[in-house]
Amino acid sequence: MPKTLEVTLPSLGDDGDAVSSAFVSMWLVGIGATLRAGDDLLEVNTDKAAFVVPCPADGVLRDAGAAGGRGPAGRRAGHT
Repeated sequence: MPKTLEVTLPSLGDDGDAVSSAFVSMWLVGIGATLRAGDDLLEVNTDKAAFVVPCPADGVLRDAGAAGGRGPAGRRAGHT
């Protein structure tokens, strides 16, 4: 069985300009999707920008938190 990896909200900005939270606006793939490292996984918005979070490793999306959740960098968003 492949290793399970958590998908977390990335650190947003450097030390001087870090963003404290982000909003998961939408998942770009569905549960059960086979993914390669670097594939577009979810869209995140902050007060300053919107960006796409890539898949951290090859795998299958097993769980996706609800879109619309706001949370701090490092918060679990789902897992492969």
